[in-house]
Amino acid sequence: MAKNKMKQEELVVLLKDAGIKPSVQRIMILDYLVKNHTHPTVDMIYRALYTDIPTLSKTTVYNTLDLFTEHNLVQKLFIEENEIRYDIDAAVHGHFKCVDCGLVTDFNINRIETEVDKLNENKIIAREVYYRGICKKCLANK
Repeated sequence: MAKNKMKQEELVVLLKDAGIKPSVQRIMILDYLVKNHTHPTVDMIYRALYTDIPTLSKTTVYNTLDLFTEHNLVQKLFIEENEIRYDIDAAVHGHFKCVDCGLVTDFNINRIETEVDKLNENKIIAREVYYRGICKKCLANK
């Protein structure tokens, strides 16, 4: 089944397999991330869910995303100094952010990884490849 069409039971299994106790908030936040592969911020997730979960707080969203990060369900993206985004795809890949519309998209970095193999005597603790520019949609509208 496609990841963006996971049933609630599958989300519960995903959380349990990661060692996370399922709760309504955790399931809803995970469901949002799975359905909206948009590299959202905490604020974006909060605004999308608070009408369905009136007791939801931004602190709960922050804490849940930190828990998901600790258990490798999501990865934090530090594309801008003042903005953290979250990616449901924890595999190694690069990101491009449009400075006009803010869209963040993924791209394959296999060739870069071949070069990284030359660093085999070093301990790599993070892999982050980011590009910023203007996406083709925004360029077409100029």
